[in-house]
Amino acid sequence: MLCLVLLPLLVVAQTPSKKLDSYVLMPEPSALKNVNSRALGGGQKTVLSPAREVAEAPGVKLYTPEEFAKLGISVDTFTERAKATADARLASLSPDFIKDESGKTRYAVYRGDSSLIASLIVAPSLGKLVSKLLGGDLWAVLPDRHSLYLFPANPELVAEFGDDLQQRYNTDPYAASCEIFLIKQGEAPRAIASFND
Repeated sequence: MLCLVLLPLLVVAQTPSKKLDSYVLMPEPSALKNVNSRALGGGQKTVLSPAREVAEAPGVKLYTPEEFAKLGISVDTFTERAKATADARLASLSPDFIKDESGKTRYAVYRGDSSLIASLIVAPSLGKLVSKLLGGDLWAVLPDRHSLYLFPANPELVAEFGDDLQQRYNTDPYAASCEIFLIKQGEAPRAIASFND
């Protein structure tokens, strides 16, 4: 007599892997610029370099001039695509709002393990998202790839954090910028000062 035993079929659901961003404008010190880098907001010390997200550390790889040429697009076209990509990434994140003793928001910060945080500076909707809570124009500071601070346009408040920002910029192997950028709704970021002077 033949006995047939049916075993339940084990189905393993596979989680689709996250699609890595191919269009990233990475802020970095101008000393590291290449032929495709452009100054960030007229800054003297910061450039935006075309990059792509990668799975291995540090999470971002700058395009070499040869790799960029193979894309077959201009730096301007890459920039527009990178802005749209940054906007989509920004929409999926929430900043930490740091408040004073009375509960009033002092500043906001995006930070995390991702090396793409500083690249949010090019997202066109950045100012619109937090300006209501901080009141009008914003000052953005991105000392390393893992953080983006947004302050109300207030020199005293930014000066209060100057030493910490300077230390982050000086000690992080992936420093982004020592400049302070004005963020106005509907306008591109513009360099207005440096905490490294």
